[in-house]
Amino acid sequence: MTRKAFIILSSLIVLMATAVSAQDFSFGISEVTVDPVQWAGSVEKKSDTEYILNYEATIEEGWYIYAQKSPAGIPFNFEFLQKDAGVTREKFAQESETKTAFDEIFEEDVIKYVGQNPVLSMPITLTDKSITIVKSVINYQVCKEVCIPQDFYIAHNLKTGKAKVFTDYNEFEKYGASPAQKDKGDSDDDYEEDESTSNKGLWTVFFLSFLGGLAALFTPCVFPMIPMTVSYFTKQSKSRAAGIRNAIIYGISIIIIYVVIGLTVTAIFGATAIVEVSTSVTFNLVFFVLLVVFAISFFGAFEIMLPQKWANKIDRKADRGGYLGIFFMALALAIVSFSCTGPIVGVALVQSITEGGITPIISMLGFSSAIALPFALFAMFPGWLNSLPKSGGWLNTVKVVLGFLELGLALKFLSNADLVVDGNYLPREVFLVLLIAIMIGLALYLFGKIKLAHDTEVKHISVGRLLLGILTTAFVLYLIPGVWGAPLKLISGFPPPMNYSESPYGIGGQNTLSNSSEEFPDNAEIGPHGLLSFTDYEAGMAYARQENKPVLLDFTGKACVNCRRMEELVWSKPEVLNLLKNDVVLISLYGDSQEELPKEEQGVSASGRRIKTVGNKWSNFQIERYNIVAAPYYVMLDHDETLLNKPVGYTPNAKKYEKWLEKAIITFNNQ
Repeated sequence: MTRKAFIILSSLIVLMATAVSAQDFSFGISEVTVDPVQWAGSVEKKSDTEYILNYEATIEEGWYIYAQKSPAGIPFNFEFLQKDAGVTREKFAQESETKTAFDEIFEEDVIKYVGQNPVLSMPITLTDKSITIVKSVINYQVCKEVCIPQDFYIAHNLKTGKAKVFTDYNEFEKYGASPAQKDKGDSDDDYEEDESTSNKGLWTVFFLSFLGGLAALFTPCVFPMIPMTVSYFTKQSKSRAAGIRNAIIYGISIIIIYVVIGLTVTAIFGATAIVEVSTSVTFNLVFFVLLVVFAISFFGAFEIMLPQKWANKIDRKADRGGYLGIFFMALALAIVSFSCTGPIVGVALVQSITEGGITPIISMLGFSSAIALPFALFAMFPGWLNSLPKSGGWLNTVKVVLGFLELGLALKFLSNADLVVDGNYLPREVFLVLLIAIMIGLALYLFGKIKLAHDTEVKHISVGRLLLGILTTAFVLYLIPGVWGAPLKLISGFPPPMNYSESPYGIGGQNTLSNSSEEFPDNAEIGPHGLLSFTDYEAGMAYARQENKPVLLDFTGKACVNCRRMEELVWSKPEVLNLLKNDVVLISLYGDSQEELPKEEQGVSASGRRIKTVGNKWSNFQIERYNIVAAPYYVMLDHDETLLNKPVGYTPNAKKYEKWLEKAIITFNNQ
């Protein structure tokens, strides 16, 4: 194995460790507001005192909003306009087109907005000319097969003619205020994640997908194409500048092709795919099978290829020359190399789908950038081609290593399905044993003890394979204690949680709560770290009143990676665990539980959602109470169900989380 091949394979091992531990690229549920409507606004000035405030919606296909005068549902409503005096308005806004139709959810006629881009226009008159910002609180109901009540906050700037939309009321209230006003009262900003958190998540997706693209480069389908393609551009072009330009266009074409794939996936699954996908047993089982098939393909059992006639048609179009011909050359590469790149693209897309939003686009941008980069660079510096390692058996080694990694990742999807149905077919010990077996197989392959059909004969293993084999063996040795209850924080959130195992308290460990002389409460279970956890809201609230403790409401999920990360890395800290054990009552509500409710509890909620499972019940509860679906999502309540502080989501900083808990506990004790 060459030195460069060793570097690439080292990156693959790092990629697996990073993919397992980096939660911005996780398989679980992360915080996401369920709202298939995006809002914008603008201002039309009629005079110094008269303005029209526009509220412009973009609704996902299939969803609709009830109009202001709808007799059923929650009609679009201006809850208030401008908190202080100084603004007068009409009772109803001017609306774009509406229609009256029978609604199956409410079983009566309703009035809906027509189209996916309704606009409402509210005329206002200023009685105080010093006002420059007008704030509106809006509530409405958006429906498809179910209905979701929504609120949003919007501030119209009368000077600039623009509007700013908020989802957080505290930020909305502070907007446009003086510095003194902004500083009033206690703030929960210390507990909020940085505004760049989502950007960091997208950068993580981009980086991991870029590594996947590098891995695809060093496969038998792509690597030999680099010198061939670059030589074609440099020799066929009339000048060196033209060759560089054509190679760059070729690289850009590759990026466009894969980004279009990402756009297509985003359009199919929508911006809130994570809520539906990560908790779907069918989705997880399908992609478990898909990844296993990909892995077997990389092992050499068969090749996954697109129809040959596609490649032939594209080849003929590539012969046209010009920029269009270069684009079709790039498309031909994507089709011909599919047997090697398809499985890697599949993994990247599957993981990005579970993230939701635009991550499939970012994922494909990262992957294609890595594929396109060498074609442009080698065209600029053709002398570098001499330093490329020769094609050979090491290319197949890269494929096989990728196959082992995909097999390991497939386990996570199977585990997700098992966790959601609570089947206990794949407890933590079994999961880890299977992962250990896969990694042992990889180590034996790297040490040359396993040979596959397409491997070339090697008389001795290279230093690179030896070092990678040692690294893989070390990972196996790290995993083994986990079978007997070790926490394995390096891969926290990847295997099933500690309490989803045959020995939830470790070999020889005991449940101190169940052995206690105190009577074990109804509707309670032993949660992470032996914590007493209620799975029913009313039962937990009753117990909190009995014990005179505040409630920590934990909206969680069985297949939620970030939830497990919080439990294993934050809740395990002695200072946090002490507060959880002694100072609060924990109520854990699983939004993805598939347990069927008793028939008398099934039906349709007041807001129009179908309630059939325990997960439906608690998801509906979370949306109706807090207008958000998020896991993890933590709420501190007193006995009157009043917030003790601002709820938080995933908070990996243990000190911030501890401070958040302490503030709520102090507030409760001072009441």
